[in-house]
This record gives sequence, C-alpha cells and structure tokens, in this order.
Amino acid sequence: MVEIPYRDSAIRLFLPQISIMNTDEFELVEKEQVVNYHFPLEEILKSENEMNARKEAIERANSLGNLEHYKVKIYFADEVSKKRIDTTIWGVTDRAILLKQNVVLPIHRIIKLEI
Repeated sequence: MVEIPYRDSAIRLFLPQISIMNTDEFELVEKEQVVNYHFPLEEILKSENEMNARKEAIERANSLGNLEHYKVKIYFADEVSKKRIDTTIWGVTDRAILLKQNVVLPIHRIIKLEI
C-alpha cells in the first residue's frame, strides 16, 4: 500500500508490486530526451502478471496525473540502457503513455512505475 499526502489527509492506493529491483542501475533523464531514444519491439517484462500489474499502475498514474498533476517515476529501457523519468502521465493509449510536449513512451518498454 502506498500513502500519498493530500491536503489534510492522505490517499491510500494498493499498487501491484512488479518485482523488487535495484533502481540504482537506472539513469535519470529528462522526458524531452525520450524522443531521441530507439525502442526495440520486444516486450521488456517476462510474465503476464507483471504486464497486468504494469497496466493497472499506468491507469492509476494516469488518473492521478489528470486529477492532481501528480508526478510518477517511470522506469524503462531503450535499446541501449535502463532509464528513469520523473513526470506526469497525461494520457494512455493501447500501446503508449503520453507525456507533456507530445512525448510518447511505448508501454512494452516500461519496467515499473513508482507513484
């Protein structure tokens, strides 16, 4: 369960845990740099459970982004390395998440979201 401070109380969310991983190996980048990356077509996650958990986390993050402009940490991989951005999700399609300034990140390359 994740507790998010909100005005005089807190929002409590039950977020799926996609597997514990070492986040130190992810390079923090600016969302504007995402347009310069090349993303392989292969799915980054191995199990159906992980993919379902990622989908639920994206939907929650999208709701928080639209309602509260809440930033999330998005862990993903391009063809070169693992990266992280801290940003607000503005929209979601079947295949990608939409960020500010028309930045698009393919869902199949997202490893984890932290809200």
